[in-house]
Amino acid sequence: MDTVVVGAGPTGLVSAVALARRGHRVSLVDNDPGPTDAEHWSRRGVMQFHHPHGFRPQAVDVIRAEMPEAFDALLAHGAEPFGPEGPPAGDEVPRGSGLRCRRMVVERELRRVAESEPGLTRVRARADAVVAEEGRAAGVGLRDGSVPADLVLVATGRTAGLADGVRAPVDSIDCGIAYVSRQYRLHPGAGPARITSPIGAVALHVGYVVIVFLHDAGTFSTLIARPSTDRRLADLRHEAAWSAATAAIPLLADWTDPARSAPISPVLPGGRLHNTYRGQLDDRGRVPLPGLVFVGDSVCTTNPTAGRGVSTSLMQVEHLLALLDEGGGADPEALALAQDAWCHERIRPWFVDHLATDASQTARWAGEDVDPTRPPTSDLVVSALEADPSLMAVVGPYLSMRALPDSLAAVHPRVQEIYASGWRPPVAEGPTVDELAGLVASVVGPAAAGAPPAAPATARA
Repeated sequence: MDTVVVGAGPTGLVSAVALARRGHRVSLVDNDPGPTDAEHWSRRGVMQFHHPHGFRPQAVDVIRAEMPEAFDALLAHGAEPFGPEGPPAGDEVPRGSGLRCRRMVVERELRRVAESEPGLTRVRARADAVVAEEGRAAGVGLRDGSVPADLVLVATGRTAGLADGVRAPVDSIDCGIAYVSRQYRLHPGAGPARITSPIGAVALHVGYVVIVFLHDAGTFSTLIARPSTDRRLADLRHEAAWSAATAAIPLLADWTDPARSAPISPVLPGGRLHNTYRGQLDDRGRVPLPGLVFVGDSVCTTNPTAGRGVSTSLMQVEHLLALLDEGGGADPEALALAQDAWCHERIRPWFVDHLATDASQTARWAGEDVDPTRPPTSDLVVSALEADPSLMAVVGPYLSMRALPDSLAAVHPRVQEIYASGWRPPVAEGPTVDELAGLVASVVGPAAAGAPPAAPATARA
């Protein structure tokens, strides 16, 4: 079967290689020129590329199944496997392990494998349209020419709009957060600072959240997330303000101590974040173009601070491959219907979960207290683990995405009891959002307020 995959992020790269290894003649269409060298890749148009990423077991297991040589290369580069209890013991990495690694490093290895894969042709171009013939997809149109195909997979990410007009309107709601992050590297011989979770460390403050993400080869990212409506911390994008803030927040001060680590990226602002969901069908509930399937972020995006994006994308790829392995390519309309039904059952619940948890978090950032008479949102259930660790039997599978969000309903009564008792999630040591805003204003000053950041996110890796 002649197949075109549009988009060369993780979703497109894994899809293209997996299909080529199943005997498809694959064209991978993407306009990105690739990395400059081992440490530099601008990846223009992908805002989140250099921001923190955590690769959950669902994503890692798909990569290991379809591109095992890429997984081995990532380990050789210094990517760190982890499980619920931390790094695995011994040399064997068990299935179901996550991976601590920068997204740039993961994409570089996936791309390296794809570029040498027999049966896969790389087309460096922008796909302008899906070509339709006799009521079905027949390829993609480029600025100069076209690429014919029996099957078109759109893996163009969260912002590209290829063939959006054929589908029903997107469900999209602002996540309500904005964040700033920066990458660092530990000095030779320097160990990590305090680790409080499998991904690194998390600290809840009054009005904002701080997260440390461990990566590969001694690298890590720090992140400060705030309500997008509170513009007072927008100037954290300035290097002087960022440095002052990280020195004032105890968790970040330990990690970014110049004696321990040094920055390897500019300060990177991130915003305009939305939870989105859009299925395969048109507004009449029909398959608009048989032979056209959307995968990855073109179907679903969620608040990136939870680190579910690559996982939900590669889970979609895994299921689509299973459908094709079962002969689904013989009936392209049935293929799209089956993929849509599965995504509605297994992917959309994560979108719905984020709608509730993001609204809950935003309300608490604005000063609203928890209402224990209402069913708790998932974030409140997770926080209640600190008051009652026995909840982990139910919460653990949710956190690892082995159980859907509705599984948490089993512990809602106990969680409501906890909050009704007056217990609230503990706040980490450090400045409140008002105090942090005052510090940022004192460093930036009125003359610099609104000035451009020190460097764009594409400046260096």
